[in-house]
Amino acid sequence: MVKKPVDKLVKILLLEAERHQDRSVVGGLASYAETWAQEAKQEFGPTWSDWIDEVAVRLRTYSELPNVAARRKALASLYQVLKKGPVDSAPSLSRPTASPRQTSPRPKRAPGRQPKLDSPATKARGVGPKRSARLKRLGVRTIRDLLYFLPRRYEDYSQLVPINRLQLGEQVTIIAQVKKASLRRTRGGAPMLKAVLSDGTGAVEVTWFNQRYLANEITPGRQIVISGTVDEYLGHLCFTSPEWEPLRDELLHTNRIVPVYPLTEGLRAKSLRRLMKRTVTYWARRLPDHLPSSVQHGEGLLDLESAILQAHFPSSWELLQRARQRLAFDELFVLQLALLRQRVEWRSEPGQAIPLRETVLQSLVGSLPYDLTAAQRLVLEQIVKDVQTDRPMTRLLQGDVGSGKTVVATAALALAAAAGAQAALMAPTELLAEQHYRTIADLLERGLDVELEARLLTGSTPPAEREEITSRLVDGTLPIVVGTHALIQESVRFHNLVLAVVDEQHRFGVRQRAALRQKGYNPHLLVMTATPIPRSLQLTVWGHMDVSIIDEMPPGRKPVVTRLVLPSERERAYAFVRTQIEEGRQVFVICPLVEESDALEAKAAVDEFERLREDIFPDLKLGLLHGRMGATEKELTMASFVRGGLDLLVATSVIEVGIDVPNASVMLIEGAERFGLAQLHQFRGRVGRGEHESYCLLISDSASDQARERLEAMEATTDGFVLARKDLEMRGPGEFLGTRQSGFSEAVLSLELADVADLRLVQRAREAARRFFETDPQLADPAHRLLAQRVLRVLEQGGTTS
Repeated sequence: MVKKPVDKLVKILLLEAERHQDRSVVGGLASYAETWAQEAKQEFGPTWSDWIDEVAVRLRTYSELPNVAARRKALASLYQVLKKGPVDSAPSLSRPTASPRQTSPRPKRAPGRQPKLDSPATKARGVGPKRSARLKRLGVRTIRDLLYFLPRRYEDYSQLVPINRLQLGEQVTIIAQVKKASLRRTRGGAPMLKAVLSDGTGAVEVTWFNQRYLANEITPGRQIVISGTVDEYLGHLCFTSPEWEPLRDELLHTNRIVPVYPLTEGLRAKSLRRLMKRTVTYWARRLPDHLPSSVQHGEGLLDLESAILQAHFPSSWELLQRARQRLAFDELFVLQLALLRQRVEWRSEPGQAIPLRETVLQSLVGSLPYDLTAAQRLVLEQIVKDVQTDRPMTRLLQGDVGSGKTVVATAALALAAAAGAQAALMAPTELLAEQHYRTIADLLERGLDVELEARLLTGSTPPAEREEITSRLVDGTLPIVVGTHALIQESVRFHNLVLAVVDEQHRFGVRQRAALRQKGYNPHLLVMTATPIPRSLQLTVWGHMDVSIIDEMPPGRKPVVTRLVLPSERERAYAFVRTQIEEGRQVFVICPLVEESDALEAKAAVDEFERLREDIFPDLKLGLLHGRMGATEKELTMASFVRGGLDLLVATSVIEVGIDVPNASVMLIEGAERFGLAQLHQFRGRVGRGEHESYCLLISDSASDQARERLEAMEATTDGFVLARKDLEMRGPGEFLGTRQSGFSEAVLSLELADVADLRLVQRAREAARRFFETDPQLADPAHRLLAQRVLRVLEQGGTTS
């Protein structure tokens, strides 16, 4: 039923539509505007105040229209606004044709030549070869791409106000008639259009710069809509270069939440917005929805057509949020289904169960000079439970630097070897592999109830020794091998590999990890990382794996003291470094780059090494380590530092992973703002591994607030998981994951709307995917064909192993 104020106004407008002489009410529609607005606000309340104000503004400006044609058009437009109000239906109002151009139907396409969603963008109306080439620079190649080419931000021009209520600094929209307009020139000779607009409540001056063509469009007598920020000039309120458009039934650039799209040379904001409006209106309804209706309704999500429409041209901020949430949910839901499919496929082929020998575990743990932490015991129980079944384990073990992952891995290796099978551990560098080998060999010799042998295989292994190791791996007499990429060479074969352990897994590519696993028949897989991974990334990049976390440090481990050092305090830092070296300690100095770069303003390791050696510490033994050195040279330098042959090591990020130097007590990081929090935390973990108090000094040349906030976070906590979450929030998954080829990182990096730091939405999509997956794990239902295609694309991005 039509509410009373609307019913009354419609009757007045019907009367006015007979002659368009503004005599349907005493004093004209302008005088009636305030009365109607008061009645409408009493009837409908503050919820509809914006709509009421818009109707009132249109009534005020009606009286100033110059002729019947303009008034006829204004009445038709006003009726469209009334239909958007709080009424169930509105009586029909005879609506004259606005213009022949608006009513003439477009010619129909020839049968059989209808474009499809995956047709080139040139098949969309308004996209020719030139515009298509410009859109390609923005990643838009097909009509489907256009639908998902979403705004980068939005301008809120939805607040419609009369001129007499303008306030400085507000972002508003006004509807008014052009009273005066003249083209002038600035002192510099640039064109400038000045116009005076009036809406019956007042007048305001508007200026546009460098838009000469407007002189032919913004002309006296024309009704226009402008949106922008209220400015001030010589004590008077005004607008400077606002958005504008003629008063129409539906406004695109003003009086709404206006989308702002990415642009490139040759594409203008208004023309692109018109193209997007036309494309989205026509094609969104033709976009098939891949999300099952049970999931959509169960999660209270918008349908896909509404989501696309509202994401481009939102009716309200609430609907915009719901639209973007629906599209983000889509991405995460499909990703989670891909993770579930991957997990099922891995477990579809049985592996080999490893029987539990309690005495092996008891003797290994009992021989340690310390007690395992509660976290280590829990993780060991999880691994032991996994490997006792013939379902291949796929487990990610993460633990901070020094938390004791190697001991847990050694226990798993020992169980496999004690069962008469074989196990392998692969590390990214020879130095780290050698370090692991020494630790594992020492643990195995501590008094196990069975004799187990481990050997080291790297690129530096002598040929004779290499031949012995490989032959014993083939005949099964060597139960445990530790090595580098040498383990995955074609010449290396195993008799019965049942457990593969990959350390610092993010340093290996997908194919390298798969190659090690393929050395056995579906062996159990344990991948380890010292880089803390936020929970939301665990559920996405590594969501196809079980996750174990060692989240406590061994007792007695001293936290590293971390300090932010100003550039002006560098000499004090050097004095502190010298004091530590004089007390017998060793020092790392980290620089972010190998070569000098003015753009990045980072210290070059080579230049820094020369400067420190010649000017600061000429009496000390310094070493240099960077990624462009040969492998042998790097290994020799690092080995010398480990043995105590060097006092100070100048290095780049090559020392990030796993090197154990208990005597190193100072980590000085130049250009600290250039690194992510997770990487800085890894650097910090290189010290504090011995009995001495240790320190991490962060030197930053950046004065930015964000850089300072990140470095202050390093000062505030030594909890790697807290830092990892903050790093993800501040830098996003692209920077956080970097070049790591872990799990489904490529699929995660291709997410356009979903924020993987949004743990709540990730968990929601994961749970919905789990419930749906139980009903159709193979996605074999014909109704799920489109969904299956999307999942397959993600699986192709994710690879075949973690």
